[in-house]
Amino acid sequence: MRTIVIGTALVVLGSGTAWAADVKAGEAAYEKSCKSCHGADGTPNAAVAKMMKVDMKDLKSSDIQGMSDADLKKVITDGKGKMKPVTSVTGPAVDNVAAYVKSFKK
Repeated sequence: MRTIVIGTALVVLGSGTAWAADVKAGEAAYEKSCKSCHGADGTPNAAVAKMMKVDMKDLKSSDIQGMSDADLKKVITDGKGKMKPVTSVTGPAVDNVAAYVKSFKK
């Protein structure tokens, strides 16, 4: 019985890892879909901000880093202010991009 419980626990723990966000995959999706506006390191592209007449927050800022994962994912999927939804980032990629943005934390 003990072997069954330990085996089951390992399977459950192992499968949880498969569902975890992948920061490396998030980086690839960010590079493709976010970098042109938000910069390689989360620093806003000044030319885009000026063109759109918007004050973009640095993704390393405490305002952004203090957001929950759910809030970050909502901004990615629904947009915010003048930012349109990022339709090229869907499914697990949304979790991955949110995890990548969190990796910018100072």
